[in-house]
Amino acid sequence: MLDLGAQYASIREEVRSALDGVLQSQRFILGPEVEALEQEVARYCGRRFGVGVGSGSDALILALRTCGVEREDEVIVPSFTFIATADSVSALGATPVFVDIDPDTCCLDAAKVASAVSERTRAIIPVHLYGQSSDMDPILEMARKHKLKVIEDNAQAIGATYKGRKTGSLGDAGCISFFPSKNLGGYGDGGMVVTDSEDTARRLRSLRTHGTVRKYFSGEQGWNSRLDEIQAAILRVKLQHLDEWNAGRRSVAESYDSLFQKWPQVKRPRVASWGQHVFHQYTVRLDKRDQVQETLAVRGIASAVYYPTPIHLQPLYASLGYKAGDLPETEKACREVLSLPIYPELTREQMERIGDAVGSVV
Repeated sequence: MLDLGAQYASIREEVRSALDGVLQSQRFILGPEVEALEQEVARYCGRRFGVGVGSGSDALILALRTCGVEREDEVIVPSFTFIATADSVSALGATPVFVDIDPDTCCLDAAKVASAVSERTRAIIPVHLYGQSSDMDPILEMARKHKLKVIEDNAQAIGATYKGRKTGSLGDAGCISFFPSKNLGGYGDGGMVVTDSEDTARRLRSLRTHGTVRKYFSGEQGWNSRLDEIQAAILRVKLQHLDEWNAGRRSVAESYDSLFQKWPQVKRPRVASWGQHVFHQYTVRLDKRDQVQETLAVRGIASAVYYPTPIHLQPLYASLGYKAGDLPETEKACREVLSLPIYPELTREQMERIGDAVGSVV
């Protein structure tokens, strides 16, 4: 699905130099590399502040906490996403309320958000899935109307845009994952919250270190969720190449689109008119999804299903009483989606092999 070895070969000397600098400094946690990365990522996303944390999941949990989400509250989330989006809500004792997706983008259907709002709703988490922004204007309008917070799950879409603005800069906070497979990935876990609020940033820095307000003095329950210097140093190197890599992903997606034109049974990903896609995944939809995946595997070609089981039907949330048929577009997507290998170094020959394998089934 992703050739990180090829990526590393192109930046090997830069990475080694950055690592050597950290090892010589002997500063390993929340040092100058983290501070510099926080400023650089915030600036890249069009925000004033960035706060590095231990993972993308931690970014969601801490952002929800700073936005006032507490036990017994409700948070509106899509069901078609990675479990961390909903699980971060549950970690605070709040309840995720699942909403269906737009079948064209696989992102939260803004038109369905209003019916999910109740007197207990405190926030909305739109997920910018597969590298494309959710339709944010109606979501933000709904949030303003009901005085709700909006936390962007930007784990898969750093660098994408919505009407000229970077994802992560549109809501009250934007949450980023630096998991190794992401467009901007480290060599381990890591995450960040970006925001324009100085008070939010200050509280995030406290929460990530056990709620401390000064050394050995804690004001509230917090976490141990700190981004380390080695990851920050690597990410600072990679950030300089991110736009180039995202452009490479778009080029691969265009080549795939061209290859699949001859097979109308392959529903290609739709790029919405409102912004730029960064193709964290190139995800097609197929009636014969499982057969295609089996054929790819036989031919030594990777593929992945993101995501095979909607969150509202997972055992974790059985107590909420959702049943099959409640979110029809989400459930249909789970039966049809298939993500194909995508990375800037993918060759035309490799893409043609993949296209031929898909075409042999459809």
